[in-house]
Amino acid sequence: LNALRQPWLDAILTAATWLGSIIVLLPFALALAWRYRRRGQLRAALLLPIAVGGAWLLAHTGKLLAVRPRPDLYPALIAMPADLSFPSAHAMQITAFALAWVLAAGSRPGWARVIAAAVIILAVALSRLYLQVHFPSDVAIGMIAAAAWVIGLRLFLDARA
Repeated sequence: LNALRQPWLDAILTAATWLGSIIVLLPFALALAWRYRRRGQLRAALLLPIAVGGAWLLAHTGKLLAVRPRPDLYPALIAMPADLSFPSAHAMQITAFALAWVLAAGSRPGWARVIAAAVIILAVALSRLYLQVHFPSDVAIGMIAAAAWVIGLRLFLDARA
């Protein structure tokens, strides 16, 4: 991806990476949870913040267990994060948020919601690679782990209903 660097792409993907940040996602998840709760959708209200918060916790626990340093093949386009590389917390958090948002819609979320979720997940995942702050496996495992976490959480909440 280093060979693809362009100033306009640098700007887009530097901005896109913030969409996977806990600083952005947790307040947004809490706001949506509040909205779902006001509509009487308790499971949806619980799913979003627990999915995002749990993904953050799982990602940082995984970093402590794996102890994998960040890549250093090319200079990073942003300040190198202080924490470890594996798994990508941004990839986990955006995957957890987007999948929980799709699943919160019920059994028929609609194609627009599914496509929007897929696009935002892929944009954040690609940004982490393009910015040179993660290895591809960091991002892929982060996305897979988040999907497993959210699906398990949704099944648990459905079983409790």
